[in-house]
Amino acid sequence: TGEKTYFEQQRQLLIGDVAASLENVLQNINKLNRSLEGVIAVGNEFSQVEGLWSQFENVMAKEPAKEESAETKQ
Repeated sequence: TGEKTYFEQQRQLLIGDVAASLENVLQNINKLNRSLEGVIAVGNEFSQVEGLWSQFENVMAKEPAKEESAETKQ
């Protein structure tokens, strides 16, 4: 009984295919993770620029309000 049955042979082939597919999935997940880390790093580099633009936007939004209140008092 050293020989494997047809079922056992097919099961071994399928197990090998599943293992190879899972290895491929793992490799792709690792690539995706590295890509996401790169995107996050680039996004973090823009945080100071975003903060500066936010301050600029806030200042510009306040200026017209001051001008309008000064005009209504006159």
